[in-house]
Amino acid sequence: MKTADCIIVLADSQYLTSRSMQMLLLERDPHCRVIPAANRNELEHALTGPVSLIIIDPGLPDLDEMSDLRQVLSQSVGIPVLLMVQSLSRVELSQLTQAGIRNIVFKTATREDLMEAVEAAMKRRKFYDQVVMDMLLDQSEQKNIIRDTTLTVSETEIIRLIANGMTTKEIAVRRHISFHTVITHRKNIFRKAHVNNASELVMFAIRSGIIESVDYQI
Repeated sequence: MKTADCIIVLADSQYLTSRSMQMLLLERDPHCRVIPAANRNELEHALTGPVSLIIIDPGLPDLDEMSDLRQVLSQSVGIPVLLMVQSLSRVELSQLTQAGIRNIVFKTATREDLMEAVEAAMKRRKFYDQVVMDMLLDQSEQKNIIRDTTLTVSETEIIRLIANGMTTKEIAVRRHISFHTVITHRKNIFRKAHVNNASELVMFAIRSGIIESVDYQI
């Protein structure tokens, strides 16, 4: 592939992350065209044309379920995908690997790791940064919890917000959803986790790797 043919779709709603990543990608290849997308509609529009690589934050607005991510990526079968995540639980990692995602890097990765992840994805090689590799190695200890729990991306994020002590109203404002939608999410989360209150939910989240015990403060 000639460098002039390099077209990368960068789907990330965080302005600073998106701009910084665009600069790194253009440093890597000044002839490469980077198409930013800040939401699902912009991403789907970008994927209507030729694309060499998709870099995507699975927390993109309007991608609330794993099925949403699969549906969007189904438009571009055969195009390499690199997930660039802010946070990742063992549950989410299991769902992503089951969905065939083989390139994952944290936004906190070094410049070298980010560029290595891009190179690997462009050459259709598997790449996980060290944080993800550690999670994969530790996954066997959590496999029973992961197998029995089918939390969505939105649900795991709401669990983190609950663990941080946020109220239902505060979560609704943070997630840009209605108060009643948060209540519905809470009910579904409690049912799936087999818990009856927030304290039990936090303990479940720690055991399943959604949050670290050091992140939870009473």
